Amino acid sequence: MSSTKITNIDAVELQEGIQNAAFHEDDDDDTSDASSFREQQATSVSVTRPEENEYTQIKPYAGMPKEVLMLYSSKACYRIPREIIFWLIVACTLALIAMTVTIVALSPRCMSWWQLSPVYQVYPRSFKDSNADGVGDLKGIEEKLSHFEYLNIKAVWISPFYKSPMRDFGYDVEDFRQIDPIFGTMEDFDDLLASMHDKGLKLIMDYIPNHTSDKHSWFQLSQNGTEPYKDYYIWVNCTRDKPPNNWVSVFGNSTWEYDEVRQQCYFHQFLKEQPDLNYRNPRVIEEMTDIIHFWLKKGVDGFRMDAVKHMLEATHLRNEPQVDPDQDPSTVDTEFELYHDYTYTQQGLHEILTNWRIELDDYSREPGRYRFMVIECYDYEEIDKTMRYYGTSYVTESDFPFNFYLLYLPDDLSGNQAKRLVNLWMSNMPKGKWPNWVVGNHDKPRIGSSAGTEYTRAINMLLLTLPGTPTTYYGEEIGMVNVNVSVIQDPFGQHDPSNSRDPQRTPMQWDDELNAGFSDSENGTWLDIAPDYSTVNVELQQADTHSTISQYRALSLLRVAELALSRGWFCFVWSDVNVFAYLRELDGLNKAFLVVLNFGKDTTTDLSSVTELPDTLTVHLSTVPISPKTFSKSRIPTSQGQGLLLEYSTNQRFHPNHASECYVSEKACYLPALDILYKC
Repeated sequence: MSSTKITNIDAVELQEGIQNAAFHEDDDDDTSDASSFREQQATSVSVTRPEENEYTQIKPYAGMPKEVLMLYSSKACYRIPREIIFWLIVACTLALIAMTVTIVALSPRCMSWWQLSPVYQVYPRSFKDSNADGVGDLKGIEEKLSHFEYLNIKAVWISPFYKSPMRDFGYDVEDFRQIDPIFGTMEDFDDLLASMHDKGLKLIMDYIPNHTSDKHSWFQLSQNGTEPYKDYYIWVNCTRDKPPNNWVSVFGNSTWEYDEVRQQCYFHQFLKEQPDLNYRNPRVIEEMTDIIHFWLKKGVDGFRMDAVKHMLEATHLRNEPQVDPDQDPSTVDTEFELYHDYTYTQQGLHEILTNWRIELDDYSREPGRYRFMVIECYDYEEIDKTMRYYGTSYVTESDFPFNFYLLYLPDDLSGNQAKRLVNLWMSNMPKGKWPNWVVGNHDKPRIGSSAGTEYTRAINMLLLTLPGTPTTYYGEEIGMVNVNVSVIQDPFGQHDPSNSRDPQRTPMQWDDELNAGFSDSENGTWLDIAPDYSTVNVELQQADTHSTISQYRALSLLRVAELALSRGWFCFVWSDVNVFAYLRELDGLNKAFLVVLNFGKDTTTDLSSVTELPDTLTVHLSTVPISPKTFSKSRIPTSQGQGLLLEYSTNQRFHPNHASECYVSEKACYLPALDILYKC
């Protein structure tokens, strides 16, 4: 058997297979057994002199039989690299798994949609009229969805559109499962909801648990004593001229109304056409829970729970104590003349709300479909009662209760008042909870009227740079003000014209065309159009980069884009009779912001004592046009009503040395090397 002697391993070649005895076979026989091959290989090796380090063995080659491959697989030059690669793969896989687990464990909780965006309140009667009847409707809202996109708003709260006799413009519900014809049809609602979801918008409904309309079928059946509805409302024995006690309604006068049909008195904390439901009856709770399920199944994203503190009353019916004990009891006819010890926030209320939160949680299991719950409750100076609506350390209730304290800013407009009201909430809020800020709604005068139009932009800057979720009432983004309407429509205003809510409910001002672009009606609109609509409207302001709406949009976009504003520390740095100043910073992020708001007279603020601030600050946004682009921290000039958003870079943090002046809901740190957030 012959073989060709090869002195250079790297030069081995198969010369058509004929000089290599191991492959000298017939063309028609493509397979030889392994034993024959090994015999030939041994013969070949035997003729090679070991001392010359020469051999005739061929190299591995593509397509070799398994038997050939196995001869080489155990050689160190092949086995060792193979094992090294294998263990490297194992080590890298384990490292990747460990890194993933670490990142997940150390990452702060992702912010939900209701934290990332302002909540925008739409009063449907006044937002947009699509059918020229002078009243806004659901199709009108759908026509204007681009407005929310322009403002970078993702969450829209729509005031009631249930079927209603409209004695209180929708807050007197005749049927919780129907749309009032004035607003459209259920198909219109389904179309609106689908369009909102297509655009990434969330719909928050107004839910009214305390009462119904006296036209509701439940009340009609209860009035007649029909079971099981007999005790769906609160009935007590009385006479026509003598109510059971001195309890007074929100709208004034007695909370009791004598009913001729049943010959008893029923209880109402609002209008007599709005009888209170009896939440001592488990069937009522079940019925109202079923209504929540109805709308959740429709796909709504959350609820604003209306007037919840009124839901339960004491069963003993004792008189409530008078604020002025010496006042003639027969003259007590307003809610502020009594202490509401027996009609507000009774025991058992929070258990009902907590159970509703559980129902919403059951619908929140689908990723990205968290169902939101916010509580509306005016507790005035009793802020501890408001904070209870957050829940406890053991159980969650609402995502937050509405914070109405900034509504008192115009009562003593100053930097000190602004700080006091902000601190009132932040210092009382349970640790780790999320704040909220409100400066206007359908029940309160517009902030542009109560504070003054010159402060509108600064207040919007305050709203959008504080930590938490801002709530914007329609029209505040363009600076709408109260309007003295020619005919009072509000039932509260008809009882007391000085408390009419019509002035803050006038139609949205879209452009300078007929009816401010709100309606094509030739017969006017349900409330008067503001006389300033030709100069204060959306279309005109969108064309002006320095307008109120342009600045609102810029701040709304910045709030999402900048970590320091969306989830960073909030720290007080200054307040006096004119100026309120605070900063927003995030650990690990060298960019921070200083907000300086003037609620008084023209002044210059010296912050040189704040050593954590660099000497020079850059103007990111000013509510009034200014030429300087930088300021020294020792001289920051602001004019009346001006707001400044100043940007600076520093690695020195303010909050570690001023813990009592700083707040954060959930602490997070930024790691610039990996561009990630982590718990710290």
